[in-house]
Amino acid sequence: MDKAFDEKFKQLLRENLSNSQFWVEDMGEAMGMSRVQLYRKIKSLTNYAPNELLRISRLKKAASLLASSGMSVSEITYEVGFTSPSYFTKCYKEHFGESPTDYLKRKG
Repeated sequence: MDKAFDEKFKQLLRENLSNSQFWVEDMGEAMGMSRVQLYRKIKSLTNYAPNELLRISRLKKAASLLASSGMSVSEITYEVGFTSPSYFTKCYKEHFGESPTDYLKRKG
């Protein structure tokens, strides 16, 4: 049952990565449970909160886009559901240890 739940949740994240208005309440509704139930279930399975998993998924997608597309950091920011390039850069740097701009310079 947890595997089916996990797959459904991952699919939900993939489908909503670019939706900046997609929040934990929406996740819970889509999964057929309350926000609190979803939080407890996800936290017990992954040790992360649902919003953290959404942010990590968005950052991983952003890293993939940085590596393989010619998109700018701002374009990628909005493509993966962040609403602020500065917040995106902060999160990216915390997660990957370098800013997206530094990554592009190093890659380039």
